Amino acid sequence: MKRIEVELLTDGGNDAVVRMPGRRFPGVVVQGDSLSILRGEVAEVVEACERGDLDEARDSAGFLLANLDALLARYEAALGEHQIRRPY
Repeated sequence: MKRIEVELLTDGGNDAVVRMPGRRFPGVVVQGDSLSILRGEVAEVVEACERGDLDEARDSAGFLLANLDALLARYEAALGEHQIRRPY
């Protein structure tokens, strides 16, 4: 294990925005339990598609999209607060 210092652009929490040493743009640190939940949401979409249940797939995909939109909004807000341009 190696200890390093990172720039913390937001409060901690389940999805902190940080910039690693030597990196131009920040990234998002997602806690393991949150990553597992995200994976589960994707799996729900896949399973619903496999069953041919498009209504459920659409609902699950919409929920997943909303969660990713919130994460992206937090990332973009952090960049804006620190006058860092978006990498996209």
